[in-house]
Amino acid sequence: MTIEPGNPPTPPPPSPSPSLRREGRVLVLSGRFDPTADLVVEELNRRAVPLFRADLAEFPLELSLAASFDGTAWSGKLRNDRRELDLAAVRSVYYRRPTRPRFPAAMSAPVRRVAEREARLGFGGLLAALPCRWLPPPGRAADAEYKPLQLRVAAECGLTVPRTLITNDPAAARAFAAGVAGPVVYKPFGLVRGVVDGASVAVYASVVDPAALDDPAIATTAHLFQAAVPKAYECRLTVVAGRVFAAEIHAGSDAARVDWRRDYDSLAYKVCDPPPEVTRGVLETVGPARQQAGHVGLIARCRRPTG
Repeated sequence: MTIEPGNPPTPPPPSPSPSLRREGRVLVLSGRFDPTADLVVEELNRRAVPLFRADLAEFPLELSLAASFDGTAWSGKLRNDRRELDLAAVRSVYYRRPTRPRFPAAMSAPVRRVAEREARLGFGGLLAALPCRWLPPPGRAADAEYKPLQLRVAAECGLTVPRTLITNDPAAARAFAAGVAGPVVYKPFGLVRGVVDGASVAVYASVVDPAALDDPAIATTAHLFQAAVPKAYECRLTVVAGRVFAAEIHAGSDAARVDWRRDYDSLAYKVCDPPPEVTRGVLETVGPARQQAGHVGLIARCRRPTG
């Protein structure tokens, strides 16, 4: 998805009033090592907003749940070894890629499958039943993980989407690269992060070496290849209840220019105001017709020389 360089920035919205800060608590559901969630928590703390952060991976070994329905509403507590959360006091939920529940290592595979399903339907269902605002809304977070759907919806809403191939056929990948006028990038469908030999590793977007398209490993799973877009900078837009908050991301290293997540220390940020047609497309993509909240990553295309 691409945009042209934006207009002069608009000032950020004012902080909420002190009275709003004290109404209820924010439940933050995220992985323990998530820099984006860390920034959200830092800002909530700065605004004196009470919060409770947890990862679904803590359930049931480190996080306990007890909730009851009285015929009108759900009430109860979430507890870990540090604090507890009154479910009736939850004003909003920030859902940012929590990891899956963990169960005792001795649990057999069939029992684990049942436990995982019951945790998803019971614990997850209870959280979805809370009468509060979600970012993003329950159910929509899963939809947002499907990149092919994202690209189709973005195109339908007027945003420009680069040529894209999804395949596990090396021959199809080679043919796609040969037909693209310029470099091709590989992008994982979702967050790929783990630990190998004691070191943290991750898979990022990368420029494809055409010789690598002969790798038989391509046949082992689905891969996404995309025509590379010459970029001036990237733009991250967050939509909340029909309002768009946009920030330019300027990369200061070669690695970050391919995928800004590779080198956070090289990045510079700037509040911006995207062109009206882009704002309309983004609102249609993640607005009330589809979601009440969401994030969109765009590229501001470099202007090509003419003549």
